[in-house]
Amino acid sequence: MRAVVCEGGAGGIEVLRIGEIEDPKPAVDEVVIDVVAAGVNRADLLQRQGHYPPPPGAPGTIGLEVSGVISAVGAEVEDWSVGDECCALLAGGGYAEKVVLPAPQVMPVPEGIDLVSAAALPEVVATVWSNVFMTAHLKEGETLLVHGGASGIGTMAIQLGVAHGARVLCTVGSTDKMEFCTRLGADVAINYKEAEWASVVREATGKAGADVILDIMGAKYLQDNVKSLAYDGRLVVIGMQGGAKGELDIGRLMARRGSITATGLRFRSVEDKGRILAEVVGHVWPLVAEKKVRPIIHTTFPLDQVALAHQTLEDSTQIGKVLLTI
Repeated sequence: MRAVVCEGGAGGIEVLRIGEIEDPKPAVDEVVIDVVAAGVNRADLLQRQGHYPPPPGAPGTIGLEVSGVISAVGAEVEDWSVGDECCALLAGGGYAEKVVLPAPQVMPVPEGIDLVSAAALPEVVATVWSNVFMTAHLKEGETLLVHGGASGIGTMAIQLGVAHGARVLCTVGSTDKMEFCTRLGADVAINYKEAEWASVVREATGKAGADVILDIMGAKYLQDNVKSLAYDGRLVVIGMQGGAKGELDIGRLMARRGSITATGLRFRSVEDKGRILAEVVGHVWPLVAEKKVRPIIHTTFPLDQVALAHQTLEDSTQIGKVLLTI
């Protein structure tokens, strides 16, 4: 089958090539999906660059989410049948015509969503739900601050925050992105290139701060994130685009009775991923069906234009998700 391979090892977009690899076969608890579309994520860029190797046992090819049609099931799989449409969260291998994965990591396509668009959902919804709601326990009436508000994760976090009655603030890198995020439901969108976002957050919250902060930057924003926490505020770090090592003001954190959690999805167990996805199907899919939440898709590329897809993400020009169609 065709799949994206990194010719000559890790590197820039020039290493991405279409190659031939063996068709996958399911174990007793796995399914094979004929891929229709695959999501492109920043983690994919890191893997291509050699900074984010897949977990042990995962496919070496890139890709963390897909949509498609089930073409084979293992002997012990009971909830899925050949021909079922689905979307799925992967540990790797999504940039291919077929992918094999454990059955608990497969979800039905939400009502009202076409099969290609469904590929934009698994990674962002699982990330936002597991961090903002399962870990940080965002409540109605609280304030959520989302960094990278125009990203795939950011656009989903804004929508889910609004749908659950939170006041949402976000940071973005352009006026166009500010306007889009406010149309999506954000109360305040801050262009971090033109304003000190922490000062704007302080003013917009009447000096109270944010109850939950979803952060993709890591070290660069650590001090200002702690300053921006409300009493009993929860900072959840899910990325290190701004570096891995920062200075933490423990005194300020204690004064705010704040907490910091750092999490990731890819290296969780199958059981843990299955638990998260079960909550996603139960809590988020109804919101999608009610059109309160939708996938935000910037553009799609055919598989053989994977280098352009990666370049789009590297340029940070997109609003929402970038997809590959197979």
